[in-house]
Amino acid sequence: MAEPAGYLRVADDLRDRIVSGDLAPGDRLPSRAEISRTYRVGQNVAISAVQVLMAEGLVEGRTGSGVYVRQTTGHLRVQRSSLSGHVHGSPFVATRTGELIAGQRESVSSTMPAPARIAARLRIEVGEATMRSEYEFTAGGERTMLSTSWEPLAITGGTPVALPNAGPGAGEGVVERMAYIGVIVDRTVEAVSARTASADEALRLNVPKGSIVQVLERTYYAADRPVETADIVVAASRYQIEYEIPVYPRHPAR
Repeated sequence: MAEPAGYLRVADDLRDRIVSGDLAPGDRLPSRAEISRTYRVGQNVAISAVQVLMAEGLVEGRTGSGVYVRQTTGHLRVQRSSLSGHVHGSPFVATRTGELIAGQRESVSSTMPAPARIAARLRIEVGEATMRSEYEFTAGGERTMLSTSWEPLAITGGTPVALPNAGPGAGEGVVERMAYIGVIVDRTVEAVSARTASADEALRLNVPKGSIVQVLERTYYAADRPVETADIVVAASRYQIEYEIPVYPRHPAR
């Protein structure tokens, strides 16, 4: 078996020092010159090793100061449970140890003509009016998730729930808001994929350029009518997506 590339060996050793506590949160990582001397590698190898740790969310760069071990809340899980029905605030609430972390979100909404890909998901005409909302979620002091949502104004326009974060049910989520105007959401479909983060996503999620993000294309339905669709983006190196789905026997016990 081939030996791992030099930068991976360096990253592995530095990662071990972070996990063991030898390098604690807030500690400054050795400079690239120090890494080069310690591991007898070139500075390009040292830079690549540090970039691996950044992509994993273990360290962060501070302009003019260096690279430091991050204070993290642990590897958080996106809880998307069909049993609970909906998630208040940020869905990133559970660490591997079971600790629950309160989430917050900020949002801005505006009307926008539906672009082609969104019109297809909502089964409306291209250019039809929608309410577009952008959300930023945080938990434990970290920005954890980005979400962009579209709702057809043919459904919510002129109603008290046209703005997701104003009026009755403000901030309560799609299911509750739609129920207020008599639209009963009965299912959701989520398609999960992975891709490279855009420059804006990398900046907002505080991950290196080129990092992989998980993308959930979520659509809520009332009967067969799509009533909302959203793109949900999380950093793949930091978060797991966890589903809890009820199962039923085909032949119940008699």
